[in-house]
Amino acid sequence: MAGGITLRDITVDDLPLYEAIHCDPAMMADLGGPLPKEGLAEKLEKDAATTAASETWVMVIVPEDDPDAAAGTVSIWTHEEHGDPVNEIGWMVLPPYQGRGIGKAAVRLALDRARDEGRWGMIHAFPPVTNERSNGMCKSLGFSFIEERDFKFRDRPLRCNVWRLDLRSSAS
Repeated sequence: MAGGITLRDITVDDLPLYEAIHCDPAMMADLGGPLPKEGLAEKLEKDAATTAASETWVMVIVPEDDPDAAAGTVSIWTHEEHGDPVNEIGWMVLPPYQGRGIGKAAVRLALDRARDEGRWGMIHAFPPVTNERSNGMCKSLGFSFIEERDFKFRDRPLRCNVWRLDLRSSAS
Protein backbone atom coordinates (compact mmCIF):
# COMPACT_ATOMS: atom_id res chain seq x y z
CA MET A 1 0.00 0.00 0.00
CA ALA A 2 1.33 3.44 -0.90
CA GLY A 3 -0.35 6.82 -1.12
CA GLY A 4 -3.60 5.34 0.15
CA ILE A 5 -4.04 2.98 -2.80
CA THR A 6 -3.46 -0.56 -3.93
CA LEU A 7 -3.28 -1.97 -7.44
CA ARG A 8 -5.11 -5.03 -8.74
CA ASP A 9 -5.18 -6.63 -12.16
CA ILE A 10 -7.94 -5.53 -14.52
CA THR A 11 -10.76 -8.05 -15.14
CA VAL A 12 -13.63 -8.28 -17.59
CA ASP A 13 -15.86 -6.97 -14.78
CA ASP A 14 -14.21 -3.54 -15.06
CA LEU A 15 -16.21 -2.41 -18.11
CA PRO A 16 -17.87 0.50 -16.21
CA LEU A 17 -14.38 1.82 -15.39
CA TYR A 18 -13.27 1.53 -19.02
CA GLU A 19 -16.38 3.37 -20.15
CA ALA A 20 -15.87 6.10 -17.51
CA ILE A 21 -12.32 6.60 -18.74
CA HIS A 22 -12.48 6.13 -22.49
CA CYS A 23 -15.94 7.53 -23.28
CA ASP A 24 -15.73 10.71 -21.20
CA PRO A 25 -14.87 13.90 -23.13
CA ALA A 26 -13.02 15.43 -20.16
CA MET A 27 -10.97 12.30 -19.48
CA MET A 28 -9.99 12.00 -23.14
CA ALA A 29 -9.55 15.72 -23.90
CA ASP A 30 -5.74 15.49 -24.15
CA LEU A 31 -5.97 12.24 -26.14
CA GLY A 32 -8.06 13.37 -29.09
CA GLY A 33 -11.52 13.02 -27.60
CA PRO A 34 -13.78 10.26 -26.30
CA LEU A 35 -14.12 6.85 -27.85
CA PRO A 36 -17.42 5.13 -28.62
CA LYS A 37 -18.60 2.39 -26.25
CA GLU A 38 -18.61 -0.03 -29.17
CA GLY A 39 -15.45 -2.10 -29.04
CA LEU A 40 -14.53 -1.30 -25.42
CA ALA A 41 -15.71 -4.68 -24.10
CA GLU A 42 -13.44 -6.39 -26.62
CA LYS A 43 -10.52 -4.13 -25.68
CA LEU A 44 -11.12 -4.92 -22.00
CA GLU A 45 -11.25 -8.68 -22.70
CA LYS A 46 -7.92 -8.44 -24.52
CA ASP A 47 -6.35 -6.29 -21.77
CA ALA A 48 -7.58 -8.67 -19.05
CA ALA A 49 -6.25 -11.70 -20.96
CA THR A 50 -2.81 -10.18 -21.65
CA THR A 51 -2.58 -9.05 -18.02
CA ALA A 52 -3.52 -12.52 -16.74
CA ALA A 53 -0.79 -13.92 -19.02
CA SER A 54 1.67 -11.29 -17.69
CA GLU A 55 2.29 -9.98 -21.22
CA THR A 56 1.06 -6.54 -20.15
CA TRP A 57 0.16 -5.00 -16.84
CA VAL A 58 -3.19 -3.25 -16.79
CA MET A 59 -3.96 -2.49 -13.18
CA VAL A 60 -6.91 -0.85 -11.47
CA ILE A 61 -6.12 1.83 -8.89
CA VAL A 62 -8.11 1.03 -5.73
CA PRO A 63 -8.44 3.73 -3.03
CA GLU A 64 -7.67 2.50 0.46
CA ASP A 65 -10.67 4.35 1.89
CA ASP A 66 -13.09 2.76 -0.63
CA PRO A 67 -11.88 -0.75 -1.57
CA ASP A 68 -14.91 -1.41 -3.80
CA ALA A 69 -14.18 1.66 -5.95
CA ALA A 70 -11.88 2.12 -8.92
CA ALA A 71 -9.99 5.43 -9.15
CA GLY A 72 -8.45 4.71 -12.56
CA THR A 73 -5.81 2.57 -14.21
CA VAL A 74 -2.06 2.35 -14.61
CA SER A 75 -0.65 0.17 -17.37
CA ILE A 76 2.69 -1.02 -18.71
CA TRP A 77 2.96 -2.64 -22.12
CA THR A 78 5.36 -3.13 -24.99
CA HIS A 79 4.77 -1.87 -28.52
CA GLU A 80 6.94 -1.31 -31.55
CA GLU A 81 8.25 2.03 -32.63
CA HIS A 82 10.30 2.16 -35.83
CA GLY A 83 10.75 -1.61 -35.60
CA ASP A 84 12.13 -1.56 -32.05
CA PRO A 85 10.31 -2.66 -28.87
CA VAL A 86 9.37 0.16 -26.51
CA ASN A 87 8.05 -0.35 -22.97
CA GLU A 88 5.46 2.29 -22.12
CA ILE A 89 3.62 3.29 -18.97
CA GLY A 90 0.35 5.17 -19.01
CA TRP A 91 -2.25 6.13 -16.44
CA MET A 92 -5.76 7.54 -16.21
CA VAL A 93 -7.30 8.84 -12.98
CA LEU A 94 -11.02 9.59 -12.75
CA PRO A 95 -11.95 13.22 -11.91
CA PRO A 96 -13.12 12.62 -8.29
CA TYR A 97 -9.67 11.22 -7.49
CA GLN A 98 -7.50 13.73 -9.36
CA GLY A 99 -5.30 16.18 -7.47
CA ARG A 100 -4.92 13.86 -4.47
CA GLY A 101 -1.64 12.15 -5.37
CA ILE A 102 -3.39 8.91 -6.27
CA GLY A 103 -2.05 8.79 -9.83
CA LYS A 104 1.51 9.44 -8.72
CA ALA A 105 1.23 6.77 -6.00
CA ALA A 106 -0.11 4.28 -8.57
CA VAL A 107 2.66 4.98 -11.06
CA ARG A 108 5.26 4.71 -8.29
CA LEU A 109 3.81 1.34 -7.18
CA ALA A 110 3.85 0.03 -10.76
CA LEU A 111 7.45 1.20 -11.29
CA ASP A 112 8.54 -0.27 -7.95
CA ARG A 113 6.93 -3.61 -8.83
CA ALA A 114 8.63 -3.61 -12.25
CA ARG A 115 11.98 -2.78 -10.65
CA ASP A 116 11.55 -5.44 -7.94
CA GLU A 117 10.66 -8.08 -10.54
CA GLY A 118 13.45 -7.02 -12.91
CA ARG A 119 10.81 -6.43 -15.57
CA TRP A 120 10.47 -3.90 -18.39
CA GLY A 121 13.94 -2.30 -18.06
CA MET A 122 13.65 1.02 -19.87
CA ILE A 123 10.20 2.58 -19.46
CA HIS A 124 8.84 5.42 -21.60
CA ALA A 125 5.94 7.77 -20.98
CA PHE A 126 4.38 9.89 -23.71
CA PRO A 127 2.01 12.40 -22.10
CA PRO A 128 0.51 15.03 -24.40
CA VAL A 129 2.31 18.37 -24.11
CA THR A 130 -1.00 19.86 -22.91
CA ASN A 131 -1.17 17.57 -19.86
CA GLU A 132 0.81 19.53 -17.28
CA ARG A 133 0.02 17.16 -14.40
CA SER A 134 1.27 14.04 -16.20
CA ASN A 135 4.40 15.79 -17.42
CA GLY A 136 5.05 17.09 -13.91
CA MET A 137 4.58 13.61 -12.53
CA CYS A 138 7.15 12.19 -14.97
CA LYS A 139 9.66 14.78 -13.85
CA SER A 140 9.00 14.24 -10.14
CA LEU A 141 9.30 10.45 -10.47
CA GLY A 142 12.76 10.68 -12.02
CA PHE A 143 11.97 10.28 -15.71
CA SER A 144 14.36 12.11 -18.05
CA PHE A 145 12.85 14.40 -20.66
CA ILE A 146 14.00 13.33 -24.13
CA GLU A 147 12.07 15.43 -26.64
CA GLU A 148 8.73 16.71 -27.85
CA ARG A 149 7.30 15.03 -30.95
CA ASP A 150 4.20 14.02 -32.87
CA PHE A 151 2.55 10.64 -32.37
CA LYS A 152 -0.51 8.82 -33.57
CA PHE A 153 -2.73 7.57 -30.76
CA ARG A 154 -5.69 5.49 -31.88
CA ASP A 155 -5.26 7.02 -35.33
CA ARG A 156 -5.40 10.53 -33.86
CA PRO A 157 -2.46 12.95 -34.10
CA LEU A 158 -1.01 14.06 -30.76
CA ARG A 159 1.91 16.29 -29.77
CA CYS A 160 3.61 14.53 -26.86
CA ASN A 161 6.61 14.79 -24.62
CA VAL A 162 8.90 11.78 -24.53
CA TRP A 163 10.10 10.77 -21.06
CA ARG A 164 12.34 7.81 -20.20
CA LEU A 165 13.27 6.00 -16.98
CA ASP A 166 15.80 3.17 -16.75
CA LEU A 167 14.49 0.87 -14.02
CA ARG A 168 17.75 -1.06 -14.02
CA SER A 169 19.66 1.89 -12.60
CA SER A 170 17.23 4.14 -10.72
CA ALA A 171 15.10 4.30 -7.62
CA SER A 172 11.98 6.40 -7.24
